Amino acid sequence: MIRHTVVFRLKHEKGSEAERLFLANAQRLASIPGVGGFEQLRQVSPKNDYDFGFSMEFADEAAYAGYNDHPDHVAFVRDHWVPEVAAFLEIDYVPLAPVENGS
Repeated sequence: MIRHTVVFRLKHEKGSEAERLFLANAQRLASIPGVGGFEQLRQVSPKNDYDFGFSMEFADEAAYAGYNDHPDHVAFVRDHWVPEVAAFLEIDYVPLAPVENGS
């Protein structure tokens, strides 16, 4: 399993119609085959200056690659992400094996 996450800040004014439209357009990513557990999140920590996060899960590398190459994802990145996102940090996780406590 791969958990794909990204935190970001938009170029748009907070609470603006442009911000709302960006988030609405991003919802289409949830319907790409292989995407599971899609969430849009509001970042609330004062420890960074990002405003939103997306999180989704993929069963394996093949599903993740299929998402990255899917025409809907490519179009979203080209038409919305690149022109509208001011800053971002992307992190992809895989689960660690459980640690035995040695008891």
